[in-house]
Amino acid sequence: MVLSVGAAVRSASAGLAAADGGRDAPEARADAELLLAHALGKDRTWLFTHAGDPLDDAAALRFEALVERRRAGEPVAYLVGQRGFWRFDLEVTPDTLIPRADTECLVEQALARLPNDRALRLLDLGTGTGAIALALANERPRAGVVAVDLSPGAAAVARRNALRVGVAERVEVREGAWFAPVAGERFDLIASNPPYIEDDDPHLAEGDLRFEPRSALASGADGLDDLRLIVRDAPAHLRPGGWLLVEHGWQQGTAVRALFDAAGFIDIGTVGDLEVRDRVTLGRHPA
Repeated sequence: MVLSVGAAVRSASAGLAAADGGRDAPEARADAELLLAHALGKDRTWLFTHAGDPLDDAAALRFEALVERRRAGEPVAYLVGQRGFWRFDLEVTPDTLIPRADTECLVEQALARLPNDRALRLLDLGTGTGAIALALANERPRAGVVAVDLSPGAAAVARRNALRVGVAERVEVREGAWFAPVAGERFDLIASNPPYIEDDDPHLAEGDLRFEPRSALASGADGLDDLRLIVRDAPAHLRPGGWLLVEHGWQQGTAVRALFDAAGFIDIGTVGDLEVRDRVTLGRHPA
């Protein structure tokens, strides 16, 4: 039986929800719409305006294969190869973390501390898809940004995304561990969304996290190993009065503020995410 576009979405939505034991129905429907739009080479708006159109056999097979992979747990972002962040859609691969809305909080806080009227040098540590670096470059056209990642695969994705967003001439992607690729350099602001999950956290074996690179998620027994290094070494790479902003887990705010204090930062604070949970801690290097 030939299904219509709308019927295919409804059937897949029900199957995805049931496969996850009563998974949130709106989320399951959104997943089904994204997967069908990808299988058809269309956008989601097209699905709404062509809901009664028959789904041809080739598209139906492509869609069924994507839905089965989603039922097995693969993230939609990896299946369709992109995820929206800030004002643009970014390429996403299994070499990178999937950009999340909570990280936009870090971008907003960074922009609040970056003037529009002068040239700036910015650093994004652990750039992944390049999400933070590209958002900052897009909003501050006089800024030059260095984006660092240890993974050659992630660095390649970030470079392609810089071209995609149209800021490649101002975003330099370097490969290496944390501050190693910027030895001797100083910046007006450093931003990072580093690994911050505890190594034995059971969530690493659940949901989308099963498929994301573990090296970009977990960081020691308390999740703070990389944050300790970043906060400790950041002052040597900040200009006087420069800012450090890091994303972290919702229960880590107190510990991360203590790291900032020990490293000599001033004006230290923690900002909540969309659910008003500790998410971004920031501090200023003394002038």
